[in-house]
Amino acid sequence: MFTLPETRFDFAGDEYIYAEISRDMSEESNFKALAITNELRRRQIPGVIDICPSNASYLIRYNPELIPARDLLEYLREIDMTKSDPSQLNLSMRIVEIPTWYDDPITREYSEKFKHRNQDPELSNFEFVMKINGYTDKEAFIEAHSAMPYLITMMGFTPGAAWQFPLGVTREKIIQAPKYISPRTDTPAQAVGVGGVFTLVYPIPGPGSYQLIGMSAVPVYKKPQIAAGKAEIFFLTRPGDIWKHRPVNEQEYNRIGEEVQRGTYQYRKKDFEFSVEEYFKKGKFYIQDLLEVF
Repeated sequence: MFTLPETRFDFAGDEYIYAEISRDMSEESNFKALAITNELRRRQIPGVIDICPSNASYLIRYNPELIPARDLLEYLREIDMTKSDPSQLNLSMRIVEIPTWYDDPITREYSEKFKHRNQDPELSNFEFVMKINGYTDKEAFIEAHSAMPYLITMMGFTPGAAWQFPLGVTREKIIQAPKYISPRTDTPAQAVGVGGVFTLVYPIPGPGSYQLIGMSAVPVYKKPQIAAGKAEIFFLTRPGDIWKHRPVNEQEYNRIGEEVQRGTYQYRKKDFEFSVEEYFKKGKFYIQDLLEVF
């Protein structure tokens, strides 16, 4: 069994340490970043202020008055050594279902509105992504995209935004697309987009450049609500989740939306232990076994 990539550490100003596991996005680099940042949270090291995992790296913010930079670096190197063997990695994860209305009129409208910013103005975003990935049948494309489970590898850009990387799929079968030539100035909340190899659900309205292929029936972020004197913020996402898009039609999309508005919708999700070693041994078959019990 191979070892995971070796990490390169850099000081970033007086309060940050940047840890680069690899230059390229890969499952093994992200698994290692997740395992290390999870362990850092578990240890609750005095002086560590924030822990931010990314696709193939992580960033630590610390208070230099509470922990010297060199001491923290030694902590990180020690943890890094213990998280470089896949046989020692078991990650606590969740599978979360995202009901998705593909090729919907909302994102088609946005495709038309911003077509002058896209590579092929004659096609909707959905049709463009189908075309460049070699699909001529709409249902076959929807089946291919929704059959892939997606690992949440990074969060950022806007509150609740989460990058989804497909698991258990060979590189040549990953659905991917170039971003807009020039970004849109507006994107509807809950739009589902594809950019590069990543899928993204836009949590709030705003600019964006991913190709829009559908709408999530459920929110992934809710604005702060004041309850009992405290601001409550809802984020569906957490790093290390696995999301599974389930195709729905207009009728089910609207029904789920009504349940969300009433506060009665129950997200379908399941906690489980993910074995990195088993995943690299079995690949898509390990993922299929996980999905069968979901």
